[in-house]
Amino acid sequence: MKPVIGITMGDPAGIGPELILKAWRANRLHRICRPAVIGSVNVLQFYSKKLDLPVNFRFIKKIDDAEFQEGTIDILDNGFYISDVPAAGRISPECGNAAVQYTLEAGKLALEKKISAIVSAPLNKEAMRNAGYNYEGQTQILGELCGAERYGMILLLGPVRVMMLTTHIALREACDRVTEDRVSTMIELAHQTLQGFGIKKPRIAVAALNPHGGEGGLFGREEIEGSLPAIKKAEGRGIIVTGPVPADVVFLQAKQGEYDLVLAMYHDQANMAAKLLGFGEVVTVLAGLPIIRTSVGHGTAFDIAGKGIAKEGNFIRAIEAAADLAVLKGAEAP
Repeated sequence: MKPVIGITMGDPAGIGPELILKAWRANRLHRICRPAVIGSVNVLQFYSKKLDLPVNFRFIKKIDDAEFQEGTIDILDNGFYISDVPAAGRISPECGNAAVQYTLEAGKLALEKKISAIVSAPLNKEAMRNAGYNYEGQTQILGELCGAERYGMILLLGPVRVMMLTTHIALREACDRVTEDRVSTMIELAHQTLQGFGIKKPRIAVAALNPHGGEGGLFGREEIEGSLPAIKKAEGRGIIVTGPVPADVVFLQAKQGEYDLVLAMYHDQANMAAKLLGFGEVVTVLAGLPIIRTSVGHGTAFDIAGKGIAKEGNFIRAIEAAADLAVLKGAEAP
């Protein structure tokens, strides 16, 4: 049986609804999985008409009722967003709450093994916080739901994989989190996750936080007190790990095939490398959770929401990655 993929709509005011409609119109999803949407019937029907993206809709009250017919979107709508006309491109607490609830609903279904994997359309963090939530993002939402003690996010960048030591926090705080314990934990998590991907002996590079790897402490002591002890500890456990490697060369080396994964120290260090090195479509995967979840490597794109110009390729790739991982992990038939 093909894996059941639960696709969350994300923020109703972002490009998530448009991406979902265009993904269905591409007529590729049902070849690889049994997809269903967790979101708003009203919003998807609105954009289907506005953007001339005709798709059949089937409202379901529980995921077991989905029929997975090609050309039809099975929508699990629990009423978290009821407006007939979404506030495209505008920050709204109602939209922020809906996006969080879609994520939580999908997470519960995955934990119950009702779905094989989750694919998340993006939410808007400001809207989410205006709704009263203090999560860093969907990674933390699902991490807390699963009761995971350690978890992280991996970017799939074509031939390169990048894990972030820290994600959506201030840069000053990110620097403070480059500790031996945290770096050691993330190295081990990366190693285990890559083995789960089928790589028997993963090669991991730890990116340096400071210029030139800190120059022996001249430009900061994070490498000396944090990364280096963690690397030595990992090597003692048989993990193949290199570093700290200066950030201005480590991603290029990874692109050339020297490493299977780079552990980046902070959000923009990873994302700038992805965009400047021209990896194209970026998919994110959660590591350390008992469920499979992928997402697009971009945000809600409020500046183009509702205009019909969003490109769905990245989103389809996220769905394909989720289906592939579900098959790899034997989760294809809940």
